[in-house]
Amino acid sequence: MILVTPLSAVEETIRLYRPSHLVTLLSPEHMIETPAGVDPARHLRLSVNDVAEAWGAEVPPEPHHVEKLLTFGRTWNCEAPMLVHCWAGISRSTAAAYILLCDRLGPGFEEKIAQRMRALAPHAFPNPLLVSHADKALAREGRMIDAVRAIGRGAIVAEGRCTELPLIFEEP
Repeated sequence: MILVTPLSAVEETIRLYRPSHLVTLLSPEHMIETPAGVDPARHLRLSVNDVAEAWGAEVPPEPHHVEKLLTFGRTWNCEAPMLVHCWAGISRSTAAAYILLCDRLGPGFEEKIAQRMRALAPHAFPNPLLVSHADKALAREGRMIDAVRAIGRGAIVAEGRCTELPLIFEEP
């Protein structure tokens, strides 16, 4: 499974789930070191601001961030969970988890993954710029963008909660 949490829940989630891989998506000024319990070689740190349009930040999500995420995700053997987090566990982290699941499950699952994410994480609001870059990188012809747009903004909260996203889905 892929776990999605806010930064405030990272240490507790590592203690409870013992993930083999960790993805951190934080603004450069808030980037963290690798927490205890995680091999630094299995920790991807992506310094990006949480913005929906590139002009809106000094460090917006770029295609190279998505490429790093996809490459890192493909090293994960799924024997232990992967933990993905951002500051609040709402936007960057849910986008990254969505991207990783779309890559892992292949074309045709975009809508099912987005709907499952909404059901399990009512607060999820996947970052549209990250999703847009991934849609292009994975040649999904807008299906990832449309699926995320279809689930809408979600519940407005200050911080998300730990969410378990399974890797098993029915065929599309």
